[in-house]
Amino acid sequence: MAIWLNKDSKVIVQGMTGATGMKHTKLMLGDGTNVVGGVNPRKAGQSVDFDGTEVPVFGTVKEAIEKTGANVSVIFVPEKFTKDAVVEAIDAEIPLAVVITEGIAVHDSAAFWAYAGKKGNKTRIIGPNCPGIITPGQSNVGIIPGDITKPGRIGLVSKSGTLTYQMMYELRDIGFSTAVGIGGDPIIGTTHIDALAAFEADPETDLIVMIGEIGGDAEERAADFIKANVTKPVVGYVAGFTAPEGKTMGHASAIVSGSSGTAQAKKEALEASRRQGRQDADRDGEAGPGDPGRAERPHTRRAHGAQHHTEWARSRQGAGPLGLRRWLAAVATSGPGPYDATVQAGAGLTRPAESAAPGRPASGPAASAAAPTARPTARPGATLGGTPRTVSPGETGGS
Repeated sequence: MAIWLNKDSKVIVQGMTGATGMKHTKLMLGDGTNVVGGVNPRKAGQSVDFDGTEVPVFGTVKEAIEKTGANVSVIFVPEKFTKDAVVEAIDAEIPLAVVITEGIAVHDSAAFWAYAGKKGNKTRIIGPNCPGIITPGQSNVGIIPGDITKPGRIGLVSKSGTLTYQMMYELRDIGFSTAVGIGGDPIIGTTHIDALAAFEADPETDLIVMIGEIGGDAEERAADFIKANVTKPVVGYVAGFTAPEGKTMGHASAIVSGSSGTAQAKKEALEASRRQGRQDADRDGEAGPGDPGRAERPHTRRAHGAQHHTEWARSRQGAGPLGLRRWLAAVATSGPGPYDATVQAGAGLTRPAESAAPGRPASGPAASAAAPTARPTARPGATLGGTPRTVSPGETGGS
């Protein structure tokens, strides 16, 4: 299974005949996406050839749905026309609309978001200003590269498109159930919480990676949701610890004002969720006071049990995406059934305790994932959303 998108999804492309729509429709078809039509009122009745695949063009989303059974629309139209395109998709009651376009006026985003609610939220909106959604090996809707990872059991939700790609690539030997780029605008359709709930309910997702950034309180609210509702391991990454106050960094919503929206505030919220998870485990006897290994294993979770684990991956003081790769590789390769993923808070990320016998060097995929990996360095002054700054504790990243 996957969330929201699979091999049976039938996709239409609003704006398919434009330059950007043509380019990405071709790439989506190459990734195996079942693109059944495009929408352009001025070119209705025509068809477009994509390397031998004829894709018809319809005048409206409603017509496209009636003739093809489409249940997903991806929107590649200029920002001044995006609101009308989304409203049309909502009126046609297509179940999923993925809005790739950036630069949309906040007023327009607010308008179509409110309109979707008024119409009963029959259409899930992902975006705007997002990379889309991919279920590797099945379907790819948007602009996410389809060849940077493989199918697996990690669910990914991210504000940042660039960090979505990097995380998928870093964990390419483990793979993803579904990766969702929700976008970094101030008003978006699908949130971290929506994706967390969907991954929690998906039996093919064992772990969740959540990528956030400065600005707003989405990550804080997600931390509260995790604490109350998520039983699967959740690894969080927050970008923006060095962002100057009052300066927009990349995304329109990535701006710190006073103490609101800071990376530190998001870190504290996620760590509070982690502490609550530890207390839950103690009450259930998983890591109680009598545990002889407690002193050596200060942060132990039973990931496939009825508990949850939230680990904040520190973008300035701890483990970035490469560190997450090491921990997740250890988790994902520990075999089916329950396991103990031991995380030394503040001292790096370690593989499960049973992965290697005492006195014997670790081997296999988890060991190779834990080996030092070359890391690009961000140039001074680079905007957020690019290369994460650190790899492991004690290793200094770029600016």
